[in-house]
Amino acid sequence: MKREAPAALRNRAPLLEQLRRLLPLDRPRCDVLEIASGTGTHAAHFVDALPTVHWQPTDVSPEALSSVEAHRAEREDARLAPVRRLDVCQSDDWFGDYDAIFCANMIHIAPWAAAEGLLRGAREVLRPDGRLLLYGPFRFSGAYTAESNAAFDASLRGRDPAWGVRDVDDLKAAAEGLSISETIEMPANNHLLVWSRA
Repeated sequence: MKREAPAALRNRAPLLEQLRRLLPLDRPRCDVLEIASGTGTHAAHFVDALPTVHWQPTDVSPEALSSVEAHRAEREDARLAPVRRLDVCQSDDWFGDYDAIFCANMIHIAPWAAAEGLLRGAREVLRPDGRLLLYGPFRFSGAYTAESNAAFDASLRGRDPAWGVRDVDDLKAAAEGLSISETIEMPANNHLLVWSRA
């Protein structure tokens, strides 16, 4: 069943603006792997807006897989590939090679092992000049960028102690072979972290 995510509807325009700048759109084809596609809102919007992009959506949730596939069926566009199940913590689930990996709002609603798995998998499937684009709320050296992010972190940890707003210092320490080349402030106290091969 097709679903929409209010947060994805709100942030898709500013994210698209950054994708236009960060993706190698001057190539005949730009291959992007999306991790945790959720409802499929981002996948559908970005493929519609970026003519050279070939987008591979993935998720681990059966409900998400169903929703993404419903978005894809509406378009019948070969550039939006059939959704595939991918658990970032399972090394055997990773596949292909890509110009970019896009992951929005996943690592704070998953155990820390998911962040580690994402960084490890990205090293395996990114092309030499590829980038990992990681979007969401973050802490920087222990500090929140807004009071609302501190409250959000407390709410997440109250729901599941394994969840929480991740600290960029911890991500850097876990990202062997990758380094942050750009940190972009986004609306609603979020950031887009651009990772490149170290």
